[in-house]
Amino acid sequence: MKNLLFILMSSSIFFIGCKENKKDAAPGQDVITEANDTAKATSMNEEETSEVKITPIEHATAVLEWKNITIYIDPVGGAEAFEGYKSPDLILITDIHGDHFNVETLEALGTDKAKLIAPQAVAEKLPEVFTPQIDVLNNGESKERYGITIEAVPMYNLREEALKFHEKGRGNGYILTFGDQRIYFSGDTEDIPEMRNLKDIDKAFICMNLPYTMTPESAADAVLEFKPKKVYPYHYRGKPDVSDVSKFKELVNAGDSNIEVIQLDWYPNDTY
Repeated sequence: MKNLLFILMSSSIFFIGCKENKKDAAPGQDVITEANDTAKATSMNEEETSEVKITPIEHATAVLEWKNITIYIDPVGGAEAFEGYKSPDLILITDIHGDHFNVETLEALGTDKAKLIAPQAVAEKLPEVFTPQIDVLNNGESKERYGITIEAVPMYNLREEALKFHEKGRGNGYILTFGDQRIYFSGDTEDIPEMRNLKDIDKAFICMNLPYTMTPESAADAVLEFKPKKVYPYHYRGKPDVSDVSKFKELVNAGDSNIEVIQLDWYPNDTY
């Protein structure tokens, strides 16, 4: 009888411990889990237990965390925008515009130990002190850092009236590969052929704001072409209007119900 009681108590403790090990995403944060519960229970140190946490900061700016690596995407907003986050190991900048690139923020964050990936147009605007940290990537080029493959993909305008905003070859969208997970950040672009031809994208962060990028209709049409597993509207505040992301979701869901549209809070200081 005592042995039976001991076994029951041990089983209960194990069950409770397993429940407590499960980790949920914080509000406003997305988590990609690459391991199932069985893998977690049998081998906590294996590669497949790693996950990518994606946290929106504002507009085009995000923080990604993978294993012990912290990545900042288009960091702007000053050091206060990144309070509570680890210093970056890797920084990706898409373009020269102020909502993607801000020297004062880079200096305030103390990013001297971070590798910085950027197109040539951005590199030319960085102070010389950053030169040893910079990896220049042009459209079509790739680089591996910290076990992450970063591919630079085109981002540019197609409409005649918008060509002045983003010329072809100046800025980069990025595809980041973490193990078998491929995450795409569009940067500032319209529904260009290079985006429509993307393959095997697990998560796509898609801009939609006029007059600078594209309409929700154009964004949805492109997404239905390259079919990511999940898509996240971001960078949707325009001038003067805010894009209708609910319309975007409606169009995507109507065209392909297998694509999941996820809305994160990219404008925490605004009512929309």
